[in-house]
Amino acid sequence: MNRFLISLLFCTSVYAQPLIKICTGEYALCAASATTPTKRTIQVDGKTFKEGVAVCPVLSGDAVANMNLMNNSCKAPSGKVWSLFGIPPQTSYPQAPTWDVQPAVFRTFTIGETAETGMSNMWSFLCTIQPQLVNGVKLASCYGPIMESPWTNNHVKQGQTGFTQAAVGSTYPVGANTK
Repeated sequence: MNRFLISLLFCTSVYAQPLIKICTGEYALCAASATTPTKRTIQVDGKTFKEGVAVCPVLSGDAVANMNLMNNSCKAPSGKVWSLFGIPPQTSYPQAPTWDVQPAVFRTFTIGETAETGMSNMWSFLCTIQPQLVNGVKLASCYGPIMESPWTNNHVKQGQTGFTQAAVGSTYPVGANTK
């Protein structure tokens, strides 16, 4: 499954061509996080989406980034980090609700209309580092679009296959569509 994820991250399509770069330093890993709608909207590539917030652990190391969404810079403002994916992919990391280190478990699902069958995308969006550690883990609040494809920046369609590491029943799990 790790090869599948990496191949998807580096794929380009006729719809969008993310400018991929490897960043080094702190980043938020939202792969197993649920998302709560904020009742606001967010603009991505000129399109409007519902905005959501996901709480994600902050890790450190090499991570893959979409420079098109990050002003072509790995440097986040003070007190912030970017939500990225570690290279190589993390196989275990802190996960909600306890923030104990747990194995990454990939799952696929059919994207639908409900909070449990929808999805969110936090890849290369800005996060605010929370002031308090939880169970010894640094966390960040990450804001990004609900029902947006990280590959095309378009709205995802019902019936597409999605993938995530968030638990079954998570609201708007952070993940992606398989194109």
